[in-house]
Amino acid sequence: MNTTQHLTTQFQMVLSENMAAMANSSHQWYDSLQRWHLELFLIPASLLTLATLLANPILLACILFSRSLRQETRYLLLANTLAADMLFLSLNLVTVVCNTLGVAMLRVLCELVSAVTAAAYCCAVLTVTLKVVDTYVAVRWPLHYHDLLPPARTQKILVGVWLLAAMYPLSLVIVMEVMEDNAPQRSEVCLILISIGKMDSEMMDGVHIYFTMGAVVCTLLILYCYGRLYWVTKTQGIWQSRYSRARVTLLAHGVLLLLYFSPGLVFTVELVLYQRQEVSQDIRVWINTVNMCILMLLPRACAPYLYGLWYRDISDTLLAVLHRRRRLSQVTVA
Repeated sequence: MNTTQHLTTQFQMVLSENMAAMANSSHQWYDSLQRWHLELFLIPASLLTLATLLANPILLACILFSRSLRQETRYLLLANTLAADMLFLSLNLVTVVCNTLGVAMLRVLCELVSAVTAAAYCCAVLTVTLKVVDTYVAVRWPLHYHDLLPPARTQKILVGVWLLAAMYPLSLVIVMEVMEDNAPQRSEVCLILISIGKMDSEMMDGVHIYFTMGAVVCTLLILYCYGRLYWVTKTQGIWQSRYSRARVTLLAHGVLLLLYFSPGLVFTVELVLYQRQEVSQDIRVWINTVNMCILMLLPRACAPYLYGLWYRDISDTLLAVLHRRRRLSQVTVA
């Protein structure tokens, strides 16, 4: 019993030291932001977020209010990706604005926002990976596709994806709240990087394992599905034309997948650099700012326009709605 109490006390002391270091890091981080005038990155961040938040609800409404689109797995996956991206972009913009303007956020609120942001990012990446798996199943077993992935099963899978994405970040918040009794109540800068970077070694190892396993599983699934798709369809002649729809689709989706996964790899580099004392604070701040304000937003800004133009069912639905509203306006004027 005494040994357990001693270990608990020692663990709390380590966490208290880490929280003091976190407060110091937040202050230094804010000083670097102001010194380099990185608040200018609010301009591209706001524009990319606005472009996405204007398009995503329209596509989401087209899918949810169309009975035929709701019955297809690929559109349910797309709707989930759009919803996760909207949640991520909203919280990310709030975080960037608060950090650049020096708005001190409550520690509990900061941790919750960070956890939900991480969950939304992971959910979007997992759903994009499932879209590749869905394409593989549709091409590989076209006659049994609707039996393998009916809408009801897809909805259950998406609920599981949200739970899987949110489980670990929220559990970290609970653990940190239980152990951080003497921590400062407000954080000058709210960043996932600082929160994770000041964890003890065991919790840090868990974070690395969580992200590494997720990245490895998603990458292997994508490579396997695309490799098998090419092997199965290469004898059908669809790859011979340089500008065939299949080739252009694969290229577009490949670029989009790269854009979705790249910020996660950059964040891994950020974690490594944060642990290196010889790395300048300014370098860390610049990399993190570019990642949060540009790299993480690019795929989410491109996705709705790519899917809206490329998927004929969605574009036809949008055109039908526009024609219907135009007719109603003409009738009203007449």
